[in-house]
Amino acid sequence: MKDMLSKLYTFYAVCWFALFTLLAFPLALVFSFFGKRQGGNLICTMAKVWADIWYFLLGIRHVNIFETPYDAEQNYIFLANHISYMDIPCLFKAIRKQPFRVLAKEETSKIPVFGFIYSRGAVMVNRGSTEARAKSVRILKSLLKHHISVCIFPEGTFNETGKPLKSFYDGAFRIAIETQTAVKPVLFLDNYCLMNYRSLFSMKPGRSRAVFLEEISPEGYTLRQMGQFKDKVFSIMETKLKFYQASWIQSQPE
Repeated sequence: MKDMLSKLYTFYAVCWFALFTLLAFPLALVFSFFGKRQGGNLICTMAKVWADIWYFLLGIRHVNIFETPYDAEQNYIFLANHISYMDIPCLFKAIRKQPFRVLAKEETSKIPVFGFIYSRGAVMVNRGSTEARAKSVRILKSLLKHHISVCIFPEGTFNETGKPLKSFYDGAFRIAIETQTAVKPVLFLDNYCLMNYRSLFSMKPGRSRAVFLEEISPEGYTLRQMGQFKDKVFSIMETKLKFYQASWIQSQPE
């Protein structure tokens, strides 16, 4: 019975998602004519409204927890843990005060209709291509230069290890050092419970929490010390996920 209710709820959620995608498509098409920066900012704003309505209809109660004050006028490289398909809409519920771009897999752009919208409001990357990765880095640096924050999942893919985090890629930390942009870790604590990575039919309503940790400056680090900077951020995020008893850690056997 519980499994059937979960499947019905997922079907309900997907229907609303599909409807919003179709309604958003004409707006995204118009916004795309405003250029990559302004048009992308408009799509980002639209996605925040989209997430607000969708979460309300799904009975998901979101709250942001700020461990330190959050300066909306400052650029950040937001780093979030990646544990669920719900991480993307959660970004738009969490980061409210400024435009930003997500670094996303190129495969997402191939999804009909949604892929068009998402690709206009994100920076797409083909991780299998060195040239494509270099291009995405240049775009991210340009966005930061024009006072647009970026959001990166440093784990790259879903964390299926049963540990708080899986190993981080270098890209975000290289960009932080080269542009001297502070890193702002964001922890998504409940998305695994709302929809875990094992099944698309595991959705359910509930609470959603995003915890903003203290920003970490790359000042004083060189590219040769990038590993040290990465390890520092990893350790802080790992410790805090344990402190907040993230659900996927609890659900794993000892």
